[in-house]
Amino acid sequence: MTNKHPHVEATYDLLTLDDGTFGIEVTIPDTEPTKVSGFDTRDKAEAWIERHKTNIATGSLKGAHGHPFRRR
Repeated sequence: MTNKHPHVEATYDLLTLDDGTFGIEVTIPDTEPTKVSGFDTRDKAEAWIERHKTNIATGSLKGAHGHPFRRR
């Protein structure tokens, strides 16, 4: 049996925050949603989503201290 990364089924919702910046709500099945914020443009938030998806697909999802949601 092949183990798949738990984030492979994640969904991403782009959020416009009250201060005009952007965030992302990441929902992984069977977990509470996580919000990632601090993107000053929609393009940067969308790029983060694409990087996250690519990192999951390639098995290279690593962040500082092993935290998968830390911005680089």
